[in-house]
Amino acid sequence: MLWTRWLVLLLCWGATSSERQADEREGFPAEVRADSRRQRSPPPVEPLDFGFVPSAVYDTHAYYEPGAVGILFHMVHAFLYVVQPNYFPKDLIVRVIQQNMGGIKIEEWRKPENVVLLLQWIYYEAGFLICATIGIAFVVLTPIIGMCFCVCRCCENCGGEMHQRQRKNFDCQRGFYTASLIATSIFIIVGVLIAYAANHNVSLQIKSTRRLINTNMRDMKTFANNTPAQIEYLTAQYTTAKNKVLSELDNIGPLLGGRIHSQLEKEVVPSLDTALRMAGAMRETKEALENVSSSLEVLQEGTGKLQASLSEERASLSNTLSDPACTNGAVSHTCNTIRSTLSQLGINADYSNLPDVSHALANVNTVLKTDLSNIIQKGYTSFNDTPKLVKEQTKNIVSGVKGMLDKIGIEIIGFSKMFPVEASLANFTIFLNDGQKNIESFYPQIDQMDFYRWIGCVAVLCMVVLVLAFNILGLLCGTCGYDKQATPTTRGCLSNTGGNLLMAGVGFSFIFAWILMMIVTALFVVGGNVEKLVCEPLANRQLFKIIDTPYLVHPAKKNFLPGMLFQNPNIDLTLGSMYRECYENNGLYHALQLETMFNINSFLNRTVYNRDLAKVFDSVQVDLQDITLLEQAGRDSLINFANSGVGQIDYEAYLVEVNKGVTAVDLLSFSSDLEAQADQLPRGALENALKGHASSIRQIHREQVVPMEQAMSTLSQSIKQLQRTSNDLPVKVTNILSAIDAAEYLITHNASHVVKQETKGYVQSLVGYFKQYTDWVKNSLTAEVAQCKPISNIVDSMEIVACSFVLDSVNTFWFGLGGCCILLIPSIIFSIKLAKYFRRMDTEDVFEDMGNTGNHGEQVCDIHGDLAVVSSPYDDTLTRFPRASAPPSYSVW
Repeated sequence: MLWTRWLVLLLCWGATSSERQADEREGFPAEVRADSRRQRSPPPVEPLDFGFVPSAVYDTHAYYEPGAVGILFHMVHAFLYVVQPNYFPKDLIVRVIQQNMGGIKIEEWRKPENVVLLLQWIYYEAGFLICATIGIAFVVLTPIIGMCFCVCRCCENCGGEMHQRQRKNFDCQRGFYTASLIATSIFIIVGVLIAYAANHNVSLQIKSTRRLINTNMRDMKTFANNTPAQIEYLTAQYTTAKNKVLSELDNIGPLLGGRIHSQLEKEVVPSLDTALRMAGAMRETKEALENVSSSLEVLQEGTGKLQASLSEERASLSNTLSDPACTNGAVSHTCNTIRSTLSQLGINADYSNLPDVSHALANVNTVLKTDLSNIIQKGYTSFNDTPKLVKEQTKNIVSGVKGMLDKIGIEIIGFSKMFPVEASLANFTIFLNDGQKNIESFYPQIDQMDFYRWIGCVAVLCMVVLVLAFNILGLLCGTCGYDKQATPTTRGCLSNTGGNLLMAGVGFSFIFAWILMMIVTALFVVGGNVEKLVCEPLANRQLFKIIDTPYLVHPAKKNFLPGMLFQNPNIDLTLGSMYRECYENNGLYHALQLETMFNINSFLNRTVYNRDLAKVFDSVQVDLQDITLLEQAGRDSLINFANSGVGQIDYEAYLVEVNKGVTAVDLLSFSSDLEAQADQLPRGALENALKGHASSIRQIHREQVVPMEQAMSTLSQSIKQLQRTSNDLPVKVTNILSAIDAAEYLITHNASHVVKQETKGYVQSLVGYFKQYTDWVKNSLTAEVAQCKPISNIVDSMEIVACSFVLDSVNTFWFGLGGCCILLIPSIIFSIKLAKYFRRMDTEDVFEDMGNTGNHGEQVCDIHGDLAVVSSPYDDTLTRFPRASAPPSYSVW
């Protein structure tokens, strides 16, 4: 048992526990989870691939299909069910065992509780007791009856008188007895064949028994040889989790620093983005001011030129309208109409009074001398260097953690090396080899014993075969030698031999029947009870429930199996649960519930979930004081931009002038109208002069008005843009600076809290990899390591050998033999009756003629009871057959 304890102790090393109580005892992981729930959900842990545990392939298939002989087995089972239809008496057996644990004493049976148990047991065994009583009565009465029968026949009674009365249904009776004996013999032959098939089946299954033994031994060796490799694989896979954690530690900057950066960027990046947008707005403001300045200059210059051109054109057009031709009555109206519109040729907007923006532009140019965008980009860079800063500041901590992880790996490997696994399993293998050799050394003896058993069973069957031989030979001789014309005293030798053979069969039936029934009764009582009390409960696992009954063996010992294996009967381990787990090919660790014996959880908590590791990570301090989001020059630039005077520009005055047209009238419309009116005049110099003026006005519009309109559009857009930018500009700058100050305050004063929070989340992700490893180890120990299918196969193989191979065959043997014994009774009766029709009689019935011859006639009764004299068909019997005797007297007849 020493090797088994070493093996069990070894298998328990990899147990894990996901119970929260164990985590809370260590403090660190429970705290991480609680804090994570309060703050935010932890990031998902990347699943690890630990591969597949080297699996064992077992050869034993503990399944038996009896084939055709199974029909006989089912017949026997059905018969036993008829004999014993009661359910398995689990409670009764348990009470019997518990009340008689100190041994069975005769005086104890007088107690009322034991009397009740006895009566219950008798009720359960009623079917077997009745059948056994019948069998015993058969064994006792058969030789007595046979002896009395022999004595009675010796006294010429009980059919011993060699005289056969003549009956009208003589042939019918002989035919009936012949057919009945043939049918009985056939059924006896069937019983013999059933018993012989069962006997032969035992010998056939001896080879299958050897195969089961060999495969079970081979499976146990596979179990022993494969277990160390599986355990080594479990220990080696710690490297997978360790390497993943080391990879995470090597990338602590992007991971932990990235998580810190991700938490801080929610406040930092928006403030920097706003400042960067303000820097862009400053450049746009400069461009807008420059556009306003240039557009205003173009408009002011263009307004003077346009005013002069329009005045000159108006004067020239007025001179043209002073032509005498305009005095003509038909033309004067048109000329007067044109003359009334001359006042429209003038400018509409006055840009000379608009305020100059050169001062604001100069201030903005001064502000832009400081590259605010570059300063803000430095802030971005400083903040984005957080992962690098974290990596630099945690360099020593990471190296310490790596050392601790290496130590954990060494402790795990060292723990697995504490036990002499290979030596123990080598001893176990030697034990199996020696056991197999010892079993194989008994094979010749088993074969010899099986041969003797086979011979003995055949000898028993030969007793029945001998009776059958006499019956069959008697039937053949009697039937073949029977002559209808012969009288009972003149039957032939062959017929007489057949009758003698039948009587010999009767004699041997009386000699052997009680012996056969004694064998049948003994096998029936033993085999039937073993089938009902052992094999059937073992097949439906009711037997395990008896063994697993609490306090069955001892009042102070709850469970039998853990008390025997671990000397701790309080462990909730039962034989049924162990068999069930092994039948499902789960691991031995789970099947034996070794986690209750060996607290591997504490070992894992001392290594993977340890306080030292938690302290190391709690000591992580990341100093972000060096991060500067916005330098003072950038702050001054923003403030100077707010005070640049952009907000003091009179944008309304600009918009009022811009919204006006360049001229009082649309010059193109004016010129078109002028041409239309000129067309109404008679052809001549006046018409041509007016069209020339229209063409000059179009040229003024094209060369002077259109550039001014473009300048006005640019001025309008720039003014509106400046107006939007300058709207609450000091407030916007103040908000930007406040946001940057808040972000810097967060980094300066609250970064330690963020660092601690994210460090806990980071550590939790590292712990998650070890949690995956320990969960994988637990699942592997439960289902893959040291799969104990060979143990359930041994139990199933024992059930197959003991119940299916041996007991079913034994029960079938007594079933067939018992049927033969029962059928010997009608065989005896029919043989005795039939022998009378085959044997040569000493006397026979003779009938005399009552005519003139003077012979005496035989008196018989007719159907009315009156006496009548009839003649005999055998009136010359005394003459032809001198051995015939006189007929009996009327009183005997």
